[in-house]
Amino acid sequence: MRRAVLGLWTYVEFFGAAVLLLPAFAVVAVLHRDRDPGNRARGHMMRFFGRVTSSITPLWRFSVAGTAPADVKQKGYVVISNHASTSDPFLLSHLPFDMRFIAKEEIFKLPLLGWLMRLCGDIPIRRGDSGSVRRMFEACRRTLDAGVPVMIFPEGTRSPDGTLLPFKDGAFQLAIDAQAPILPLALVGTHACRPKGSLWFGDARAVVKILEPIPTAGLTAADLPALRERCRDLIQHAADELRRELDASLASRRAPLGSPRTV
Repeated sequence: MRRAVLGLWTYVEFFGAAVLLLPAFAVVAVLHRDRDPGNRARGHMMRFFGRVTSSITPLWRFSVAGTAPADVKQKGYVVISNHASTSDPFLLSHLPFDMRFIAKEEIFKLPLLGWLMRLCGDIPIRRGDSGSVRRMFEACRRTLDAGVPVMIFPEGTRSPDGTLLPFKDGAFQLAIDAQAPILPLALVGTHACRPKGSLWFGDARAVVKILEPIPTAGLTAADLPALRERCRDLIQHAADELRRELDASLASRRAPLGSPRTV
């Protein structure tokens, strides 16, 4: 009963916040349309929406670990992360820097959420459409050149069970072509927030960790496979460590008074 009530509240506050913020998003989009090539002002609003709504719901407890690069607010990074849930962007909105998200075009057609994404300047892609892929790369290059990071989930879809899927080439091709550094992120815990295929929300504690940047200066297309697998291995290792730490922390919290606790 508790989960049903809190899940219903989460839906209400998400959509209520979207309705309230939609006019402000539209005004900012019009005012900054021609003078903000990285859509920085519009993106701030979308990340604000993500932080506020995910903080209000009592079901989710999000945190950030690691240290962001000192120049991430002025330099275009290609940010990559594993992808386990529709709640991932809400967790990532708690990061201390802005970025434009690349997402499948279908999401931009959704009422409210899709409208907000389009107004904030996130970048759509239609899978299997070469013209859409080209336009996505062009938009990413403009964003990177403006000093704003772009966010790509290199698995290309959400993992159905939270395990890491193979990485696709797109993020690494973009990073090499733009000679932009890659900023890997590892996240755990969001699969329980809202698994793939689920219409409901779950209790979850989730963490995203900022890993060390990976330079791409001097790399060519021949280096792409090794770069892709290096990034996947780093994220896999970091996610495994985070999961062990999170499990130990949760076990410690559940331990009865007087029982041994994991430090």
